[in-house]
Amino acid sequence: MYSFFKHALLLLLLTLAAPQELWAQYHFEQLKADFLDPNSSQVMVAAHRAVHHEYPENSLPSIQQAIEMGVHIIEIDVKVSTDGVPFLMHDGTVDRTTNGSGDPEKMNWKELQALSLLHNGKVTPYKIPSLEEVLTLADDKILIDLDLKTTKIQPIIRLVEQSATEDQVFFFDSDYEVLEEVQKANDALMLMPRAYSLEMADSALQRFTPEVVHIDPSFNSAETVSLIKSHGSRVWINALGDTDKALARAKGEESLEQLLQYGANIVQTDEPALLLKLVEPLAESTER
Repeated sequence: MYSFFKHALLLLLLTLAAPQELWAQYHFEQLKADFLDPNSSQVMVAAHRAVHHEYPENSLPSIQQAIEMGVHIIEIDVKVSTDGVPFLMHDGTVDRTTNGSGDPEKMNWKELQALSLLHNGKVTPYKIPSLEEVLTLADDKILIDLDLKTTKIQPIIRLVEQSATEDQVFFFDSDYEVLEEVQKANDALMLMPRAYSLEMADSALQRFTPEVVHIDPSFNSAETVSLIKSHGSRVWINALGDTDKALARAKGEESLEQLLQYGANIVQTDEPALLLKLVEPLAESTER
């Protein structure tokens, strides 16, 4: 009881007297604590390539919008230039997302910076961001899922270590040998292996001590979720596709219930604003 009142008093003091950055720090510390608690009532929302309705995917303004929106996690895609600069880009070429063409990992950083990002096919004033810029912008504000779109992971690991964001960033890949390389480089780095079956999820849990395991709806079951949570990991599932389409039609409740019925507790979406409105009441009802 004493600890409850102490916690409540701290919240009150922060609200009334503390600077805004102190409150933000408290919020982020709570976010990290929830992330590391597989049994937390907080269903977390992950914005796929950040918030890209108004801005280009994987761009600094799309990440800033995710932060302002209160999204818990941004999913971003990382590659490395020929001169060793980690940067954000999903595709194997820059053709779809910029006004250039070619393989971005065959370009140096100066060449990449000469390109402009596209949004809905139109050129914008925004440039391809470096991972360093992203980590600076997001520092102590939002969790970051690094989707590794490269085999050149050492520059990425070094940058995370240099920026002291090991407790904010986690590494995602379906190639377990890549994740083993991450783990060998620094066993304090957080991991999210991709699984395509219950057996593969079990293998990932035996091979690593992951903070999260990414599953698919095809084997989303009580057995799968129970197995993952019993190892102290959260369960990530995608709303991309049909569930997101239902959300956009304001008919997402039933689809979301199906995703969450067994206890998955991180949902990746292209509709983060809509999903946040649905998951916030879930945590409040569980806490009552």
